[in-house]
Amino acid sequence: MPEHSFEPIRGILERFSFSSEKLENRLGDPMEREVLVHIPPGKTGPMPCIIYLAPFTGTGFARANWRAFGETLPQRHERLVREGKMTPSILVMPDTFTSMGGNQFVDSEIMGNWGSWLRDDLRNELNNRYDITGFGLVGKSSGGYGAIVRGMKDDCWKAIACHSGDCGFELLFGIEMASTLTEIAPYGDENGFLDYIRNTSSMKSDDFHTLMILAMAATYSDGTLPVDSNCKFDDEKWGQWLDWDPLKLIEKYQNLPPCWVDVGDKDQYNIQYGLRELHSRMNELGIPHEWEEFPGTHSGIDHRLDLSLPWLSSQIESAS
Repeated sequence: MPEHSFEPIRGILERFSFSSEKLENRLGDPMEREVLVHIPPGKTGPMPCIIYLAPFTGTGFARANWRAFGETLPQRHERLVREGKMTPSILVMPDTFTSMGGNQFVDSEIMGNWGSWLRDDLRNELNNRYDITGFGLVGKSSGGYGAIVRGMKDDCWKAIACHSGDCGFELLFGIEMASTLTEIAPYGDENGFLDYIRNTSSMKSDDFHTLMILAMAATYSDGTLPVDSNCKFDDEKWGQWLDWDPLKLIEKYQNLPPCWVDVGDKDQYNIQYGLRELHSRMNELGIPHEWEEFPGTHSGIDHRLDLSLPWLSSQIESAS
């Protein structure tokens, strides 16, 4: 069986909250958010800062929770430093959950301006509290998507790491439209389904998946699906979604910081196909990046952080 970590956290865990008007949203979600920060033991002075972006249905500081037959993110951080594999860093785990189940770390009138919040407000808050040499981003799935898109659009990140980040929207989201329509049909429309979610006492697995697709609609368009009742695509609205696909963004935003990208070769959301194409296009454009397609799926890939976290801390240090 997998090894369980019994190691106590020996460094510092700090938890604070702050409010930002950038997170004003139509969902009624709070603009005050909590942030958990971990600093390994015995380290003072300036350090790299790595911000962990959570996957959908997750949040940053949940990664500090006890895990059976595994280790928490702070435990992993301390182990990597203790083993001499990683420069001690300021590891930041913010609460980025929304009532839609998560976010994509881009600006949205419905969800809130999460991209601007990361770039401006969270960075400013951290700079006011800690001695930071530079910032990096790491995440998986929606968090990995957030890392690579912020790396494309912002100029403030010294390095980014994308684990199985959303890419190739036609295979990732396009083929899900029919099943999503089927799930919301008993409730009339998107709003009817969301009313059901707000009032149900227990969500099914299909509910979570449908909510995720509707969260994408709230992120990339007007909150409604880019298809009609017969699953015929609205080219204009679907085009709004595709404008946020990294495969399209890379054509406009090519000045990325040092970039790590990896994905499992059996990803159940078909993300390996999109990221393979992105990797090839980045090579064609001469954009340096670390790339690996590893044996695995979309699940159980936290072990990849053993590679990306040391790489991020090293890249931030060398860029400072």
